[in-house]
Amino acid sequence: MKICHNCRKSIEIDTKIGRRDICPTCHADLHSCLNCAFHKVSAPKQCLEPLAEMIKDKSKGNFCDYFLFAESRVSIPTDTEAEKARKALDDLFKK
Repeated sequence: MKICHNCRKSIEIDTKIGRRDICPTCHADLHSCLNCAFHKVSAPKQCLEPLAEMIKDKSKGNFCDYFLFAESRVSIPTDTEAEKARKALDDLFKK
């Protein structure tokens, strides 16, 4: 499952992501470091690919040839699940 780094919504795209592709929900750039499988904050240049060039703005679209959209294995809670969790917390603290 592909998840947008900005809005955390699921994205249904089966084709290769291009530099100008945007999220249908929030219009954030999809071909960006923050959506890449190689992105890791603690790595040099924040990228696990040693041959990749340094990208300053990790949230903007770029021309990196090593881009691979990160596949998420965790499901994002739906609004109803989030509402249930909020209600449980409110009940716990008697809001």
